[in-house]
Amino acid sequence: MFISFEGIDGSGKSTQARILAEALRAEGHDVVLTREPGGSAGAEEIRRLVLEGDPDRWSAETELLLFTAARRDHLERLIEPSLAAGKIVICDRFADSTRMYQGLSRGDLRGTVDALHKMMIGREPDLTFLVDIDATTGLSRAKGRQGTEERFEDFGVELQQKMRAGFLALAQEFAARFRVIEGDRATDTIAADILARTKAALA
Repeated sequence: MFISFEGIDGSGKSTQARILAEALRAEGHDVVLTREPGGSAGAEEIRRLVLEGDPDRWSAETELLLFTAARRDHLERLIEPSLAAGKIVICDRFADSTRMYQGLSRGDLRGTVDALHKMMIGREPDLTFLVDIDATTGLSRAKGRQGTEERFEDFGVELQQKMRAGFLALAQEFAARFRVIEGDRATDTIAADILARTKAALA
């Protein structure tokens, strides 16, 4: 099974992806935990290009090509071989993030995003958890990390609000695979909710 986690910056999805991976491993599953952009050597190099530096470093169109290149390498070198070997792959962000960040938030590139995805990627996760949280809360958490990968956070709260609405719309568009998780709860409570829903899907 291929599971992705989505949400705005600071939603807690990375923490929940890690907790789910640990819980499934404890139950005997072979789990690969990965992230996007990144997950393979080439994709991690591209990650540094797109997540660091000035917010205006790249146009949305150039970003889209970089993210697609990273995803293709990740898919070829890690995701597909792992799934073929019978492992559960848990990915912190996948194509839905590109549909939001490049397809919606900084212009109207959704058609281009979908065309590139169909041509170069051609698969969706089996299950997607959207950790939903208030945009102001999420941005405050994200900026509080004091990391170097804050290029998208630096666009401000308006972008995060647009992204949140967009993710919720995607959850309706791809309702069969999306599970919306209320992110403004205790970490353990959220984790238990996600684990229960994952077990139901695996069954």
